[in-house]
Amino acid sequence: MHVAHLSLTDFRSYASVELGLEPGVTAFVGPNGQGKTNLVEALGYVATHASHRVANDAPLVRQGAARAIVRCAVQRDDRRALIELEINPGRANRARLNRSPVSRPRDVIGLLRTVLFAPEDLALSKGDPSERRRFLDDLLVARAPRFAGVRADYDRVLKQRGALLRTAAQARRGSRGSRSARRADSDSAFAAAGAGDVLSTLEVWDAHLARHGAELLRARLDLIDALRPLVAGAYAALAPTSAPATLAYRSTLSTGDDSAEDEVPGERGSSDTHTLSTDLGKTLEERLRERLLEVRQAELERGVTLVGPHRDDLILGLGDLPARGYASHGESWSFALALRLAAYDLLRADGGDPVLILDDVFAELDSQRRRRLAEIVAPAEQVLITAAVPDDVPKELVGARFDVAEGGVARVR
Repeated sequence: MHVAHLSLTDFRSYASVELGLEPGVTAFVGPNGQGKTNLVEALGYVATHASHRVANDAPLVRQGAARAIVRCAVQRDDRRALIELEINPGRANRARLNRSPVSRPRDVIGLLRTVLFAPEDLALSKGDPSERRRFLDDLLVARAPRFAGVRADYDRVLKQRGALLRTAAQARRGSRGSRSARRADSDSAFAAAGAGDVLSTLEVWDAHLARHGAELLRARLDLIDALRPLVAGAYAALAPTSAPATLAYRSTLSTGDDSAEDEVPGERGSSDTHTLSTDLGKTLEERLRERLLEVRQAELERGVTLVGPHRDDLILGLGDLPARGYASHGESWSFALALRLAAYDLLRADGGDPVLILDDVFAELDSQRRRRLAEIVAPAEQVLITAAVPDDVPKELVGARFDVAEGGVARVR
Protein backbone atom coordinates (compact mmCIF):
# COMPACT_ATOMS: atom_id res chain seq x y z
CA MET A 1 0.00 0.00 0.00
CA HIS A 2 1.20 3.50 -0.79
CA VAL A 3 -0.17 7.00 -1.23
CA ALA A 4 0.01 8.00 -4.90
CA HIS A 5 -1.39 11.51 -4.61
CA LEU A 6 -2.27 14.03 -1.89
CA SER A 7 -4.41 17.10 -2.45
CA LEU A 8 -5.17 19.71 0.22
CA THR A 9 -7.58 22.63 0.15
CA ASP A 10 -7.61 25.06 3.09
CA PHE A 11 -5.96 22.51 5.35
CA ARG A 12 -3.81 24.10 8.07
CA SER A 13 -1.39 26.53 6.35
CA TYR A 14 -2.19 25.40 2.80
CA ALA A 15 -4.72 27.16 0.60
CA SER A 16 -4.01 24.54 -2.03
CA VAL A 17 -1.35 21.91 -2.65
CA GLU A 18 -1.04 18.94 -5.02
CA LEU A 19 1.61 16.26 -4.43
CA GLY A 20 2.40 13.20 -6.50
CA LEU A 21 4.05 10.53 -4.35
CA GLU A 22 5.77 7.23 -5.05
CA PRO A 23 6.68 4.04 -3.19
CA GLY A 24 9.92 4.10 -1.26
CA VAL A 25 11.30 6.92 0.85
CA THR A 26 10.10 10.50 0.53
CA ALA A 27 11.49 13.30 2.73
CA PHE A 28 9.86 16.68 3.32
CA VAL A 29 12.66 19.03 4.35
CA GLY A 30 12.44 22.60 5.58
CA PRO A 31 12.73 24.91 8.59
CA ASN A 32 10.34 24.48 11.48
CA GLY A 33 6.99 26.19 11.11
CA GLN A 34 6.86 25.93 7.31
CA GLY A 35 4.19 23.22 7.03
CA LYS A 36 6.04 19.90 6.80
CA THR A 37 4.05 18.25 9.56
CA ASN A 38 0.79 19.58 8.09
CA LEU A 39 1.31 17.33 5.06
CA VAL A 40 1.77 14.10 6.99
CA GLU A 41 -0.89 15.11 9.53
CA ALA A 42 -3.39 15.18 6.67
CA LEU A 43 -2.54 11.59 5.75
CA GLY A 44 -2.82 10.52 9.38
CA TYR A 45 -6.24 12.17 9.49
CA VAL A 46 -7.41 10.22 6.45
CA ALA A 47 -6.36 6.99 8.16
CA THR A 48 -7.77 7.64 11.65
CA HIS A 49 -10.12 10.67 11.34
CA ALA A 50 -8.12 12.31 14.10
CA SER A 51 -5.00 14.45 14.39
CA HIS A 52 -1.92 13.40 16.34
CA ARG A 53 -1.41 17.05 17.32
CA VAL A 54 -4.79 18.49 18.38
CA ALA A 55 -7.94 17.14 20.01
CA ASN A 56 -10.54 18.77 17.73
CA ASP A 57 -10.91 19.66 14.06
CA ALA A 58 -11.04 23.47 14.25
CA PRO A 59 -7.24 24.05 14.00
CA LEU A 60 -7.12 21.89 10.86
CA VAL A 61 -9.03 24.49 8.82
CA ARG A 62 -7.02 27.38 7.41
CA GLN A 63 -7.75 30.68 9.09
CA GLY A 64 -10.61 32.44 7.33
CA ALA A 65 -11.88 29.30 5.57
CA ALA A 66 -15.13 27.54 6.43
CA ARG A 67 -13.93 24.02 5.74
CA ALA A 68 -10.92 21.97 4.71
CA ILE A 69 -10.73 19.22 2.12
CA VAL A 70 -8.21 16.38 2.03
CA ARG A 71 -8.05 14.10 -1.02
CA CYS A 72 -5.85 11.07 -1.05
CA ALA A 73 -5.29 8.46 -3.77
CA VAL A 74 -4.26 5.14 -2.26
CA GLN A 75 -2.70 2.43 -4.42
CA ARG A 76 -2.89 -1.18 -3.26
CA ASP A 77 -1.63 -3.74 -5.75
CA ASP A 78 -3.52 -2.94 -8.96
CA ARG A 79 -6.39 -1.13 -7.24
CA ARG A 80 -6.64 2.59 -6.54
CA ALA A 81 -9.07 4.29 -4.17
CA LEU A 82 -9.70 8.03 -4.06
CA ILE A 83 -10.68 9.13 -0.56
CA GLU A 84 -12.03 12.62 0.08
CA LEU A 85 -12.74 14.08 3.52
CA GLU A 86 -14.50 17.38 4.06
CA ILE A 87 -13.69 18.76 7.52
CA ASN A 88 -16.42 21.01 8.92
CA PRO A 89 -15.68 22.24 12.46
CA GLY A 90 -18.86 22.43 14.52
CA ARG A 91 -20.77 20.43 11.92
CA ALA A 92 -20.73 16.89 10.60
CA ASN A 93 -17.77 15.97 8.44
CA ARG A 94 -18.44 14.36 5.09
CA ALA A 95 -16.63 11.74 3.04
CA ARG A 96 -16.55 10.53 -0.55
CA LEU A 97 -15.05 7.37 -1.98
CA ASN A 98 -14.15 7.35 -5.68
CA ARG A 99 -16.16 10.58 -5.96
CA SER A 100 -19.34 9.04 -4.53
CA PRO A 101 -20.68 10.11 -1.11
CA VAL A 102 -20.64 7.55 1.71
CA SER A 103 -23.26 7.50 4.46
CA ARG A 104 -20.75 7.93 7.30
CA PRO A 105 -17.18 9.24 7.23
CA ARG A 106 -15.99 6.25 9.23
CA ASP A 107 -16.99 4.00 6.32
CA VAL A 108 -13.71 4.92 4.60
CA ILE A 109 -11.54 4.04 7.61
CA GLY A 110 -9.20 1.17 6.76
CA LEU A 111 -8.67 2.11 3.11
CA LEU A 112 -5.47 3.89 4.13
CA ARG A 113 -3.47 2.46 7.01
CA THR A 114 -0.63 4.44 8.48
CA VAL A 115 1.77 4.12 11.38
CA LEU A 116 2.88 7.56 12.45
CA PHE A 117 5.93 8.30 14.62
CA ALA A 118 6.04 11.82 16.08
CA PRO A 119 7.61 13.70 19.01
CA GLU A 120 4.20 13.54 20.69
CA ASP A 121 4.71 9.76 20.99
CA LEU A 122 6.83 10.31 24.07
CA ALA A 123 3.49 10.65 25.87
CA LEU A 124 2.94 6.91 25.28
CA SER A 125 5.71 6.27 27.81
CA LYS A 126 5.46 9.32 30.05
CA GLY A 127 1.95 10.64 29.59
CA ASP A 128 -1.52 9.96 30.96
CA PRO A 129 -3.35 6.64 30.52
CA SER A 130 -5.58 8.27 27.90
CA GLU A 131 -2.61 8.33 25.49
CA ARG A 132 -2.09 4.58 25.80
CA ARG A 133 -5.82 3.83 25.57
CA ARG A 134 -5.93 5.85 22.37
CA PHE A 135 -2.96 3.91 20.99
CA LEU A 136 -4.72 0.60 21.63
CA ASP A 137 -8.08 1.71 20.26
CA ASP A 138 -6.62 3.38 17.15
CA LEU A 139 -4.75 0.16 16.40
CA LEU A 140 -7.93 -1.89 16.91
CA VAL A 141 -9.72 0.29 14.37
CA ALA A 142 -6.82 0.10 11.91
CA ARG A 143 -6.87 -3.71 12.07
CA ALA A 144 -10.68 -4.04 12.04
CA PRO A 145 -12.58 -0.85 11.07
CA ARG A 146 -15.79 -2.15 12.67
CA PHE A 147 -14.26 -1.21 16.02
CA ALA A 148 -14.80 2.43 15.08
CA GLY A 149 -18.49 1.66 15.63
CA VAL A 150 -17.85 -0.20 18.89
CA ARG A 151 -15.76 2.70 20.14
CA ALA A 152 -18.40 5.25 19.10
CA ASP A 153 -21.20 3.24 20.74
CA TYR A 154 -19.25 2.98 24.00
CA ASP A 155 -18.46 6.71 24.01
CA ARG A 156 -22.11 7.55 23.32
CA VAL A 157 -23.35 5.39 26.19
CA LEU A 158 -20.66 6.76 28.49
CA LYS A 159 -21.73 10.32 27.70
CA GLN A 160 -25.43 9.62 28.27
CA ARG A 161 -24.79 7.69 31.45
CA GLY A 162 -22.48 10.44 32.71
CA ALA A 163 -25.15 13.08 32.13
CA LEU A 164 -27.64 11.03 34.18
CA LEU A 165 -25.14 10.58 37.01
CA ARG A 166 -24.34 14.30 37.09
CA THR A 167 -28.03 15.14 37.33
CA ALA A 168 -28.43 12.68 40.18
CA ALA A 169 -25.33 13.99 41.97
CA GLN A 170 -26.54 17.58 41.74
CA ALA A 171 -29.91 16.62 43.19
CA ARG A 172 -28.23 14.80 46.08
CA ARG A 173 -25.82 17.59 46.89
CA GLY A 174 -28.30 20.43 46.88
CA SER A 175 -27.16 24.02 46.68
CA ARG A 176 -27.49 25.66 50.13
CA GLY A 177 -27.11 25.17 53.88
CA SER A 178 -24.64 23.35 56.11
CA ARG A 179 -23.17 20.01 55.17
CA SER A 180 -25.55 17.99 57.36
CA ALA A 181 -28.55 20.05 56.44
CA ARG A 182 -27.56 20.02 52.82
CA ARG A 183 -27.19 16.21 52.91
CA ALA A 184 -30.67 15.80 54.40
CA ASP A 185 -32.18 18.31 52.01
CA SER A 186 -30.45 16.78 49.01
CA ASP A 187 -31.57 13.27 49.95
CA SER A 188 -35.13 14.55 50.15
CA ALA A 189 -34.72 16.38 46.87
CA PHE A 190 -33.28 13.28 45.26
CA ALA A 191 -36.24 11.23 46.46
CA ALA A 192 -38.69 13.90 45.34
CA ALA A 193 -37.04 14.07 41.95
CA GLY A 194 -37.78 10.40 41.41
CA ALA A 195 -34.81 8.35 42.56
CA GLY A 196 -36.54 5.20 41.38
CA ASP A 197 -36.76 6.56 37.85
CA VAL A 198 -33.10 7.56 37.91
CA LEU A 199 -32.00 4.14 39.15
CA SER A 200 -34.14 2.24 36.67
CA THR A 201 -32.81 4.39 33.82
CA LEU A 202 -29.29 3.88 35.14
CA GLU A 203 -29.77 0.10 34.99
CA VAL A 204 -30.61 0.39 31.30
CA TRP A 205 -27.42 2.37 30.65
CA ASP A 206 -25.48 -0.14 32.77
CA ALA A 207 -26.53 -2.90 30.39
CA HIS A 208 -25.45 -0.92 27.33
CA LEU A 209 -22.15 0.11 28.93
CA ALA A 210 -21.36 -3.46 29.96
CA ARG A 211 -22.15 -4.87 26.52
CA HIS A 212 -20.08 -2.38 24.53
CA GLY A 213 -17.39 -2.17 27.20
CA ALA A 214 -16.94 -5.95 27.29
CA GLU A 215 -16.45 -6.06 23.52
CA LEU A 216 -13.87 -3.27 23.67
CA LEU A 217 -12.09 -4.81 26.66
CA ARG A 218 -11.94 -8.27 25.11
CA ALA A 219 -10.46 -6.79 21.93
CA ARG A 220 -7.85 -4.84 23.89
CA LEU A 221 -6.76 -7.97 25.75
CA ASP A 222 -6.43 -9.87 22.48
CA LEU A 223 -4.45 -7.01 21.02
CA ILE A 224 -2.04 -6.78 23.95
CA ASP A 225 -1.31 -10.49 23.73
CA ALA A 226 -0.47 -10.05 20.04
CA LEU A 227 1.69 -7.00 20.77
CA ARG A 228 3.78 -8.45 23.63
CA PRO A 229 6.40 -10.36 21.61
CA LEU A 230 6.54 -7.70 18.90
CA VAL A 231 7.12 -4.87 21.39
CA ALA A 232 9.75 -6.92 23.22
CA GLY A 233 11.59 -7.64 19.96
CA ALA A 234 11.43 -4.06 18.67
CA TYR A 235 12.59 -2.64 22.00
CA ALA A 236 15.50 -5.09 22.17
CA ALA A 237 16.57 -3.99 18.67
CA LEU A 238 16.44 -0.30 19.60
CA ALA A 239 17.91 -0.60 23.12
CA PRO A 240 19.84 -3.89 23.32
CA THR A 241 21.49 -3.10 26.67
CA SER A 242 18.28 -2.16 28.48
CA ALA A 243 16.02 -4.40 30.58
CA PRO A 244 13.33 -6.22 28.54
CA ALA A 245 10.11 -4.45 27.68
CA THR A 246 6.85 -5.84 29.10
CA LEU A 247 3.14 -5.06 28.76
CA ALA A 248 0.29 -5.56 31.23
CA TYR A 249 -3.29 -4.32 31.44
CA ARG A 250 -4.67 -2.45 34.44
CA SER A 251 -8.45 -2.70 34.67
CA THR A 252 -11.21 -1.26 36.81
CA LEU A 253 -12.78 -4.71 36.71
CA SER A 254 -10.55 -5.70 39.62
CA THR A 255 -12.10 -5.76 43.04
CA GLY A 256 -9.68 -3.11 44.32
CA ASP A 257 -10.35 0.60 44.31
CA ASP A 258 -11.76 2.59 41.42
CA SER A 259 -8.42 3.93 40.22
CA ALA A 260 -7.59 0.56 38.60
CA GLU A 261 -4.55 -0.43 40.65
CA ASP A 262 -4.41 -4.13 39.76
CA GLU A 263 -2.72 -5.41 36.65
CA VAL A 264 -4.60 -7.94 34.55
CA PRO A 265 -2.17 -9.69 32.17
CA GLY A 266 -4.79 -12.19 31.06
CA GLU A 267 -8.33 -13.18 31.92
CA ARG A 268 -7.38 -16.89 32.20
CA GLY A 269 -4.53 -16.38 34.64
CA SER A 270 -1.80 -16.29 31.99
CA SER A 271 -0.62 -14.06 29.17
CA ASP A 272 -2.18 -16.36 26.57
CA THR A 273 -5.42 -14.53 25.77
CA HIS A 274 -4.98 -14.11 22.03
CA THR A 275 -8.19 -16.05 21.40
CA LEU A 276 -10.98 -15.26 23.85
CA SER A 277 -14.01 -17.51 23.86
CA THR A 278 -17.63 -16.40 23.68
CA ASP A 279 -18.10 -17.60 27.26
CA LEU A 280 -15.27 -15.35 28.41
CA GLY A 281 -16.81 -12.41 26.57
CA LYS A 282 -20.03 -13.03 28.46
CA THR A 283 -18.10 -13.18 31.72
CA LEU A 284 -16.51 -9.82 31.03
CA GLU A 285 -19.95 -8.32 30.47
CA GLU A 286 -21.23 -9.84 33.69
CA ARG A 287 -18.23 -8.62 35.63
CA LEU A 288 -18.69 -5.10 34.28
CA ARG A 289 -22.31 -5.07 35.44
CA GLU A 290 -21.31 -6.41 38.85
CA ARG A 291 -18.62 -3.76 39.28
CA LEU A 292 -21.03 -1.02 38.26
CA LEU A 293 -23.35 -2.15 41.03
CA GLU A 294 -20.48 -2.22 43.52
CA VAL A 295 -19.56 1.41 42.85
CA ARG A 296 -23.13 2.67 42.37
CA GLN A 297 -23.17 4.76 45.53
CA ALA A 298 -19.82 6.39 44.77
CA GLU A 299 -20.92 7.17 41.21
CA LEU A 300 -24.14 8.80 42.39
CA GLU A 301 -22.19 10.96 44.82
CA ARG A 302 -19.45 11.96 42.36
CA GLY A 303 -21.50 12.10 39.17
CA VAL A 304 -19.04 10.13 37.02
CA THR A 305 -18.72 6.59 35.65
CA LEU A 306 -15.96 4.93 37.68
CA VAL A 307 -15.73 1.54 35.96
CA GLY A 308 -15.04 0.62 32.36
CA PRO A 309 -12.41 0.62 29.61
CA HIS A 310 -12.34 4.43 29.62
CA ARG A 311 -10.49 4.29 32.98
CA ASP A 312 -8.12 1.39 32.21
CA ASP A 313 -4.42 1.62 31.37
CA LEU A 314 -1.74 -0.19 29.40
CA ILE A 315 1.19 -0.67 31.80
CA LEU A 316 4.65 -0.45 30.23
CA GLY A 317 7.44 -2.17 32.12
CA LEU A 318 11.21 -2.52 31.92
CA GLY A 319 12.10 -5.74 33.66
CA ASP A 320 10.33 -5.66 37.02
CA LEU A 321 9.91 -1.87 37.09
CA PRO A 322 7.27 0.38 35.49
CA ALA A 323 8.70 2.39 32.62
CA ARG A 324 6.89 5.51 33.77
CA GLY A 325 9.00 7.10 36.45
CA TYR A 326 11.96 4.72 36.06
CA ALA A 327 12.89 4.80 32.37
CA SER A 328 15.53 7.24 31.15
CA HIS A 329 14.67 9.68 28.38
CA GLY A 330 16.32 7.38 25.81
CA GLU A 331 14.52 4.31 27.17
CA SER A 332 11.19 6.16 27.13
CA TRP A 333 11.74 7.09 23.49
CA SER A 334 12.74 3.55 22.63
CA PHE A 335 9.59 2.17 24.27
CA ALA A 336 7.36 4.58 22.37
CA LEU A 337 9.07 3.66 19.11
CA ALA A 338 8.79 -0.04 19.94
CA LEU A 339 5.02 0.32 20.35
CA ARG A 340 4.76 1.94 16.92
CA LEU A 341 7.03 -0.63 15.30
CA ALA A 342 4.98 -3.43 16.84
CA ALA A 343 1.82 -1.83 15.45
CA TYR A 344 3.47 -1.71 12.02
CA ASP A 345 4.44 -5.39 12.22
CA LEU A 346 0.94 -6.35 13.29
CA LEU A 347 -0.74 -4.43 10.47
CA ARG A 348 1.72 -5.81 7.94
CA ALA A 349 0.98 -9.35 9.13
CA ASP A 350 -2.72 -8.68 8.53
CA GLY A 351 -1.93 -8.07 4.88
CA GLY A 352 -0.13 -5.22 3.10
CA ASP A 353 2.43 -2.74 4.39
CA PRO A 354 0.93 0.32 6.06
CA VAL A 355 2.44 3.69 5.15
CA LEU A 356 5.17 4.61 7.64
CA ILE A 357 5.31 8.28 8.66
CA LEU A 358 8.25 9.63 10.66
CA ASP A 359 7.46 13.19 11.69
CA ASP A 360 10.63 14.93 12.91
CA VAL A 361 11.63 11.80 14.82
CA PHE A 362 15.30 11.45 13.95
CA ALA A 363 16.23 14.80 15.49
CA GLU A 364 15.03 13.41 18.83
CA LEU A 365 17.28 10.32 18.74
CA ASP A 366 20.94 9.71 19.43
CA SER A 367 23.07 8.37 16.58
CA GLN A 368 22.75 4.70 17.55
CA ARG A 369 18.95 4.73 17.88
CA ARG A 370 18.69 6.79 14.69
CA ARG A 371 20.68 4.19 12.74
CA ARG A 372 18.77 1.23 14.22
CA LEU A 373 15.40 2.81 13.50
CA ALA A 374 16.42 3.65 9.93
CA GLU A 375 17.55 0.07 9.29
CA ILE A 376 14.28 -1.31 10.66
CA VAL A 377 11.95 0.89 8.59
CA ALA A 378 13.96 1.00 5.33
CA PRO A 379 12.27 -2.09 3.78
CA ALA A 380 8.75 -0.61 4.12
CA GLU A 381 6.80 -0.07 0.91
CA GLN A 382 6.43 3.67 1.58
CA VAL A 383 8.21 5.82 4.18
CA LEU A 384 7.39 9.52 4.56
CA ILE A 385 9.82 11.62 6.61
CA THR A 386 9.82 15.21 7.81
CA ALA A 387 13.11 16.86 8.79
CA ALA A 388 14.35 20.37 9.45
CA VAL A 389 17.62 19.85 7.58
CA PRO A 390 18.78 17.20 5.07
CA ASP A 391 21.35 15.85 7.52
CA ASP A 392 18.52 14.72 9.82
CA VAL A 393 17.55 12.09 7.23
CA PRO A 394 19.72 8.98 7.73
CA LYS A 395 21.70 7.78 4.74
CA GLU A 396 19.84 4.44 4.97
CA LEU A 397 16.67 6.32 3.96
CA VAL A 398 17.70 8.08 0.78
CA GLY A 399 14.93 8.73 -1.73
CA ALA A 400 12.72 11.47 -3.15
CA ARG A 401 12.82 14.89 -1.52
CA PHE A 402 10.51 17.88 -1.33
CA ASP A 403 11.63 21.25 0.02
CA VAL A 404 8.99 22.98 2.13
CA ALA A 405 9.31 26.73 2.64
CA GLU A 406 7.12 29.85 2.67
CA GLY A 407 3.93 27.91 2.19
CA GLY A 408 5.15 26.04 -0.87
CA VAL A 409 6.21 22.45 -1.56
CA ALA A 410 8.72 21.82 -4.37
CA ARG A 411 10.16 18.54 -5.63
CA VAL A 412 13.98 18.48 -5.63
CA ARG A 413 15.27 16.95 -8.84
